[in-house]
Amino acid sequence: MDACRDELTVTPDQIVERTMLVAEEGGRLVAMAGLEPDADVLGLWNMFVTPECIGTGLGGVLFRAIADKAREAGARCLYIDSDPNARPFYEHMGARLVSESPSDSIPGRTLPRLRLDL
Repeated sequence: MDACRDELTVTPDQIVERTMLVAEEGGRLVAMAGLEPDADVLGLWNMFVTPECIGTGLGGVLFRAIADKAREAGARCLYIDSDPNARPFYEHMGARLVSESPSDSIPGRTLPRLRLDL
């Protein structure tokens, strides 16, 4: 996780530049997702759900909501560079594997790249 810390740290400037959705519980951030703008396609940016909320349905609600935001913005598809462990979740949500993307944090590691047609 330390190798990925810089890449996964969200800054105020990044929040301002993107469409962001968050979920809170008791005033504490428990999930977030953003959209990375790019012409007629968008990328899912840093979707996270805290471990205690995984399996509660929160991830599905958040993913559907961010996909709706992408659709409203006029995107035809949503690209997802996924953690390998999250790939089954995105496939369950309707995304399909299209390629692999190199990790920005760990040399030699690749991430599944998925596409959700909107």
